[in-house]
Amino acid sequence: MADKYIPRLKEQYNKEIVKKLQKELKLENVNQVPKLEKVIVSCGVGKKREDKRFVETVELTLAKITGQATTSRLAKKSIATFKIRKGMGAPVGYLTTLRNDKMYEFVDRFINIALPHVRDFHGVSRKAFDKQGNYSIGLKEQTVFPEITFEDSAVLHGLEITFIIKNGSKEGSTKLLESFGMPFEKEVVNG
Repeated sequence: MADKYIPRLKEQYNKEIVKKLQKELKLENVNQVPKLEKVIVSCGVGKKREDKRFVETVELTLAKITGQATTSRLAKKSIATFKIRKGMGAPVGYLTTLRNDKMYEFVDRFINIALPHVRDFHGVSRKAFDKQGNYSIGLKEQTVFPEITFEDSAVLHGLEITFIIKNGSKEGSTKLLESFGMPFEKEVVNG
């Protein structure tokens, strides 16, 4: 019987990172260790929601990058300046939620392949954590992902990636993402 494929980061998390984080964070129970629960990749279409080519490109790009179908999001509020009504027919954005093996594969590709392709990259911000320890990062262009072809990059758009971390605090989540290889900005020490 063939062995089941396990993503590299998932295996590394289960075998090494859990023990290391439990020791570093001085946690009594292994279940208190921060764990990546899901990754949400999203993109808003904003003012260009009437432009069919732009909307199709966003939807196709998210599907290619994540490897699964996207979900359209309708407006939650009415905003007169953007001519948006609550629940309006045209989607205002698209998103995909990744879990389990696909999530770990995406995180591995994002950290080791996509981020090094970002122009003038000096690390990701340490300030993008929320109170629960979740981390969000925005990209200006989708072209940093290797799945995007030249034809797909004719229409540029940004996207947002949110790492939902269970049992997270700012410190614990930072250590978890660092152990995955997330390149955070170097802290400047005033001397």
